[in-house]
Amino acid sequence: MTGADPRPGTRVALVMKGYPRLSETFIAQEILALERLGLAITIVSLRHPTDPHRHPVHDEIAAPVVYLPEYLSHAPWRVLRGWWQARRLPGYRSMRRFWLRDLLRDRTPNRVRRFGQACVLAAECAAAPSAGAPLSGIGHFYAHFLHTPASVARYAAILLDRPWSVSAHARDIWTIPDWEKREKLAGQSRAGAGWAVTCTAYGADHLQQLAGNSPEGTPVDLVYHGLDFSRFPPNPAAAGRRDGSDPADPLQILSVGRLVAKKGYDDLLHALAALPDALHWRFVHIGGGAQAAETRQLAERLGLAGRIEWRGALPQQAVLDALRRADLFVLASRIAGDGDRDGLPNVLMEAQSQRLACIATGISAIPELILDGETGCLVPPQAPSELAAAIARLGSDPALRGRLAGAGEDRVRAMFSMHGGIADLARRFGLSPAGP
Repeated sequence: MTGADPRPGTRVALVMKGYPRLSETFIAQEILALERLGLAITIVSLRHPTDPHRHPVHDEIAAPVVYLPEYLSHAPWRVLRGWWQARRLPGYRSMRRFWLRDLLRDRTPNRVRRFGQACVLAAECAAAPSAGAPLSGIGHFYAHFLHTPASVARYAAILLDRPWSVSAHARDIWTIPDWEKREKLAGQSRAGAGWAVTCTAYGADHLQQLAGNSPEGTPVDLVYHGLDFSRFPPNPAAAGRRDGSDPADPLQILSVGRLVAKKGYDDLLHALAALPDALHWRFVHIGGGAQAAETRQLAERLGLAGRIEWRGALPQQAVLDALRRADLFVLASRIAGDGDRDGLPNVLMEAQSQRLACIATGISAIPELILDGETGCLVPPQAPSELAAAIARLGSDPALRGRLAGAGEDRVRAMFSMHGGIADLARRFGLSPAGP
């Protein structure tokens, strides 16, 4: 195996867990930007989409999408044919050896599924016509997320003796065992990724320690996603002047995020329940998630349901409109029981781009964006009383919110544009950042 960049003129298979997803606009903006610089991409998705909406950026992407069998039993003939053809590929014995070693340490249906998906992917790449088919000419596998997508990309790359690389993010870093991360970052000699990037200094430090300092280890570099500010132009409206004193015009509090454990919405609801009676407010939430029902039930038990609007998952323009109408943005992220945690939530950058004051928890990479007391407010995780105090303080003080919001927008626009990260990735793929 070699970790070299793809040969000029070859196509990159970009392996993702699901596509398209509303929560992964950072990946969609990357795909579109690299396409515009001349990279030929085929999106390989391990799952079919479940979101009811699409962002405009998804409709601008020209890359074809290949969906692998989400469950092997759902496409038995495709899987059997893929395995039979994969057995004839040059790297089958080597891949099977690596996979069996992984399976001994991770005896789960998920590990078996990745083997089958990789066989299908590699076999269909090998069998694709010389031109025209989505998987023809694949010279490089690039995975978004270090867990299951990287496993499929790695196994397929070994089967075909092609290079592979990975972009790591948040859950994928913190919920897989260290042995798996080490082996995926072990460099050329053990079929590790040729290169790896991750979107926070917090994550990069962790992965760099695991990759070690061996000359054969995978280099892990920090590449912030940033925002495409053409989609988040400055907010033309004046900053909200509500102070929560008028019950007819209450403070508008917004949060955008999936209703899952690491987002801490139970902590946020308890904080809202602890706000002083004199502060009049309404809360808007945007996002889906596995804990939607229980989160709404908690709001009912706390007597908050009449002051909350649950809007569900929405496309980007609707999120932008909500950001521009809000007075305060709150995200109560925490480390979940399984180790899952946020990296650097794009929603915080999006909120700051609209000159919206933000309150967040000081975990993971969030302090890389928000400087407490300068560009926003940070509170400890899982501390509803301190979160409530921060909401009450900023909610009742429009001048303070305006100062933090202005400084936050200045910082995010100066330091978190997507263009630097895209230029870095373009060079890795042998492209000129200026385009073809």
